[in-house]
Amino acid sequence: MIELKHLRSLQALRHSGSLAGAATQLNLTQSAVSHQFNEVEQRLGYRLFVRKSQPIRFTAQGEILLDLADQVLPQIHQALQTCSSPPKDKLRLAIECHSCIQWLTPALNTFRQEWPDIALDFKAGVTFDPQPELQLGELDLVMTSDILPRSGLHYSPLFDFEVRLVVAPEHPLANKKVLEPEDLTDETLLIYPVQRQRLDIWKHFLQPSGISPTLKSVDNTMLLIQMVSAQMGIAALPHWVIESVEKQGLVVTKTLGEGLWRRLYAAVRDGEQNQLAISTFIDIARRHASTLPFIKLA
Repeated sequence: MIELKHLRSLQALRHSGSLAGAATQLNLTQSAVSHQFNEVEQRLGYRLFVRKSQPIRFTAQGEILLDLADQVLPQIHQALQTCSSPPKDKLRLAIECHSCIQWLTPALNTFRQEWPDIALDFKAGVTFDPQPELQLGELDLVMTSDILPRSGLHYSPLFDFEVRLVVAPEHPLANKKVLEPEDLTDETLLIYPVQRQRLDIWKHFLQPSGISPTLKSVDNTMLLIQMVSAQMGIAALPHWVIESVEKQGLVVTKTLGEGLWRRLYAAVRDGEQNQLAISTFIDIARRHASTLPFIKLA
């Protein structure tokens, strides 16, 4: 039975005019190409071309198989491209940290302009855990800081962002140069209503030092910022969330320790990361994020 590699070799032989040229085009040795043709000719029971003819002269059977190659190989190439980038009319997105919407909105608008035929379906929520839905096929892409091992998901790095402490300008911590976990012991930390293990400041700053301040849940970002400004507590947020209110002098942001940096990923089902709509959205998201302060491109 003839294989796709034999059809490709026939095309290379016709294009180059010699076994040596075909070998170069196929990144094989000349002996490997010659052995390949000898093997398939023995299997089929007839010659495909006349040896040592200049230029290469194909037999009638060789011409038939060349016609087959010209028909089949482009169809296979197109089918493989379609498999890696199947047509989409909707891109279903979700983000675990709903405060990310501040920087993401411009990226969503740019994608709509560049891909007007694809509808964006965006889901977010304070307590929303979207990665299981991505695994089940209910979503196409999830932006997350958490990697689930052995999940069947592929994680493309977007960027690294700094989680900064947010305090009122009059708060004593606003004038402290270096913040240690112990400085937060007697504070009220305003958080979104999620398990504290999902909080970056808890997992990577407080818990390793055994510090456990009072936690108070607030499910609205603007309310949380207003409470910080009114000295009803402190918070830890990405800088893009409070950039505008910090410029107004309503809050101050401070570096936690030597800097609490987290990486944001675009998670998709493994094998779908090269789909054109998905890879384009990831590139657009990276491009827009590159203009943010306290960001490092991953």
